[in-house]
Amino acid sequence: MGGESNAPSTAEAASALAWWLEAGVDVAVQEAPRDWLRAAAVASQTALTPPQVPSDSIDAMPETLDLFRDWLGSAPSLPFAAAGARRVLPRGSENAPIMLIAEMPGLDDAADGQPIGGEAWALTQRMLAAIGIDADEAYCASLSCFHSPAAKMSPAEIDACAAIARRHLALAKPKRLMLLGDVPARALVGRPLAAARGHVHQVEGVCTVATFHPRMLLENSTRKADAWRDLLLLMEEQA
Repeated sequence: MGGESNAPSTAEAASALAWWLEAGVDVAVQEAPRDWLRAAAVASQTALTPPQVPSDSIDAMPETLDLFRDWLGSAPSLPFAAAGARRVLPRGSENAPIMLIAEMPGLDDAADGQPIGGEAWALTQRMLAAIGIDADEAYCASLSCFHSPAAKMSPAEIDACAAIARRHLALAKPKRLMLLGDVPARALVGRPLAAARGHVHQVEGVCTVATFHPRMLLENSTRKADAWRDLLLLMEEQA
């Protein structure tokens, strides 16, 4: 996307087709033509007041991506940093075409050692292929980098994780951001997923769309068509 690219390989084309079929998409286009190169439409974006976080907590965070990732891997005072909680660190490179911020890692994610793992990662790969992005080019992270069984975020913990995610986003500098799940939507755009979907948001100056976590799509396949519309909404915005 966003310039000349090599023709997709047979495997990439098959992966994209697999997602379209799963989503119940008959064709790769909609009824009306889309201008993929047009400037972002202001009317399609929502202006929300981000959750307020203490400035001192933001200032204490590292100021480069490498140091920030090291901090995530070792800081003892992060939300959910407790005995028995396993860290699942982000993966990807700076200036990625898309950044994914998912809910807290589940058991499959922790087992694979990545923010989205197992069958959910296989589905994520197909989703990204359908919009022309190689999964290896995506930057993947979790709102909290800990797998903590039975943990449920309090409002204060959501605010603390939101502050960390905003600094993470500012340092990673992706072209676009996709929030996967209800808690990331609440944390970064201030709305539950049901209200956040269908709009393009701005988070730290990055075009952002919220959609369902792939785990949920595996459990409820009827939502895959809605997720496909979310992907199109994000990709039609100028990065």
